[in-house]
Amino acid sequence: MVRALTVGLGVFAATLWIVPIPVLHPLWAIAFALEGAALLGVLGIIAGIWAEKFDQLAAFQNFLVVPLTFLAGVFYSMHSLPPRWQAVSKLNPFFYAIDGFRYGFFGQSDVSPWASLAFATAALAALSLVTLQLLRSGYKLRH
Repeated sequence: MVRALTVGLGVFAATLWIVPIPVLHPLWAIAFALEGAALLGVLGIIAGIWAEKFDQLAAFQNFLVVPLTFLAGVFYSMHSLPPRWQAVSKLNPFFYAIDGFRYGFFGQSDVSPWASLAFATAALAALSLVTLQLLRSGYKLRH
């Protein structure tokens, strides 16, 4: 998580002199950066426990993480989607993390930042509990 935030801050600082990027709500941006990093970290632990080979880790990323990211509204507003896909997007915790991060920078979001924070935190808590249960049970872990 620290490495991801360091790289993100480094890229931000390196590009700031080329393209000035507004940060209207820096505390929201930091909160959602931490939330997103923690969410991906927990998913990484689950993938590491589940996978037996490197190829399975790649499959976890390619078939779960990447689609969730692209379907989270990274490149578009949720309101540009048909109603069915808007409903699907509202079930995606990555949507709330990205939408809240967008609010931190630009002050615009599809959902209230408080609702985004609540949903993303609930998803993080649920995934953290799953991870702790996997670790406690010793699932696929050598002793």
